[in-house]
Amino acid sequence: MNTVRVVIADDHQLFREGIKTILNRTDSYNFDIIGEADSGDALEDLLKKDQPDLLLLDLNMPGKDGLAMLAIVKEKYKDIRTLALTMYDEVKLVRTAFNEDVDGYILKTGKIQLIEAIDEIMDGGRFFGDGVKIHILPEDERALQPSKFGDVFVKKYNLTKREVEILRLITQAMSNKEIAKQLFISDQTVSVHRKNIMRKLQVSNTAALIKMAYENSLI
Repeated sequence: MNTVRVVIADDHQLFREGIKTILNRTDSYNFDIIGEADSGDALEDLLKKDQPDLLLLDLNMPGKDGLAMLAIVKEKYKDIRTLALTMYDEVKLVRTAFNEDVDGYILKTGKIQLIEAIDEIMDGGRFFGDGVKIHILPEDERALQPSKFGDVFVKKYNLTKREVEILRLITQAMSNKEIAKQLFISDQTVSVHRKNIMRKLQVSNTAALIKMAYENSLI
């Protein structure tokens, strides 16, 4: 039986305990839970000390959210397989996660296909859980999509023209560096705008930001 070293990152202890119960009951693998984290920052500290074979990752966590941690993991720890377990099923968010090279994506709201997903991604594949939508628009269709945010939304949250521009690029899964390059401004300036946008929209992480944009038909 193969041993798989696992880290579970989720800010709800009860959910982490449930995941551990599922893992301990399977005969497919010998799962060795080498660490748990309840925030992105705690996860980052944990990975500096020891790296698992598999990271089970909630996208909506305090501190650095799951999307930010995906980027860090894929840059620094390329051998770690990643499985997102999340409440979010919006197409844009799913696409963003896969743009950050997540290996699997399953929803907490339905049947937890945990072992099935692990089988697939540990074998080198990618796993889309039930209800996960990832329709990628062809370039010619993408050009037909609305390119401007509604005046009502912009006025309601008092967004500047530059903030609207940056918000649109964030929802396209672009990093601060990529946005800076496209707009000919510094990474630091983009970071400041991103923080201001989150403050105005009263969200604390990128996942919630994209969810809000989706719910307001902005993407």
